[in-house]
Formats: sequence, structure tokens, C-alpha cells
Amino acid sequence: MIIAWSFESDFKKKKLKIDERLFQRIGQDDMAAFEELYILTEKTIYAYALSIVRHHEDALDIVSDTFLKIRSAAHLYKSMGKPLAWMFTITRNLAMDRLRHHARYHDGDFSELEFQDEFSFVENTGDRMVLETVLTRLTEEERRIVMLHAVSGLKHREIASSLNIPLSTVLSKYKRSLKKLRTYLAEMEVVGQ
Repeated sequence: MIIAWSFESDFKKKKLKIDERLFQRIGQDDMAAFEELYILTEKTIYAYALSIVRHHEDALDIVSDTFLKIRSAAHLYKSMGKPLAWMFTITRNLAMDRLRHHARYHDGDFSELEFQDEFSFVENTGDRMVLETVLTRLTEEERRIVMLHAVSGLKHREIASSLNIPLSTVLSKYKRSLKKLRTYLAEMEVVGQ
């Protein structure tokens, strides 16, 4: 049964802990600190960007742009205990700029930005089907929550804190999203038989 949701189980649910002193060090051109931050958060930033733009290549570009922006603005970072939220703000702004740019060249029509099947980097067919379903069947907020939990391995509490939404909302939307995914994938499996 495809609904095993296998790519979620590949990630150990460990807490993402970002030392806020990294930003000060990055602001002083410490490339080791920049590399440490990148290695620690790259998958999380990718999952967040992908949940917004729903296109692999655009998400990769946004990840690159996000880290360039972090490198150039790290000296402006104010320690408030939510470094991931600051990084998400940068990522979201860049993603929205990307969507507006695409819309400008498509007469404001976002329909061409719907999911594009370019996920060759996901080798498992079942995982690819789940990812496509996440990107096409869930709302933006549901996509963010599912991607950050399943792909990045963030705990629900970390997602709530980083996105500034109540934990109960994260939990209910996550459960509702999984139910929606299971229902859709079960229907697809029946149709495919």
C-alpha cells in the first residue's frame, strides 16, 4: 500500500537547535559559521520554500537566495530566541517575490505555477506520489506544516514557534492533512487497480 508515508520515517525527529551566535559570527565573515548554519538548516529552508512555490528548481533558487541574504544581513539579526522564524521570513519574502515575478509575466494568472512534475530527485515512486499529492492537494499552510514535519523533521512545537501559530492549530492541521492525503492516495490506488 502506497500510503505508508515512507519518506517521513526516514528522518529522525530530533530538535533543530540553532545557536544564535552563529549570526554574529556570520556577520563577521566567519565562513565556518555560515557553513554550519547551512548544513543545519538547508533541508528545512528547502522544504519551506517548496511548500510555497511548489516547484523544485524555484525552491532551490530560493534556498540559495535565502542563504545569500542571511550572509549579507546576519549583522542585523536581533536575538529573540526564534532564529528559524527570522530565516523563514526571509525565505517567504523571496518566495513571494518569485511568485509575483511569475505572475507579472503570466498576466497575474497563477494557474501556470501549479505543480510541475520535476521531482526526479525523489527516486521512490511512492514518495514521489506522496510529494506530488502534498503539493497539489493541500493548502499552503497545510503544505508548510507537513513539509516541515515530514521532510525537515521539525517537531510540531518547533513548527508552531517558527511559524507563530498555536501548537493546537499545527497538530490539527497536520492530522487533517494526513487524513486528506491518505484518502486521496487510497482513491488513486483503487483507480489504478
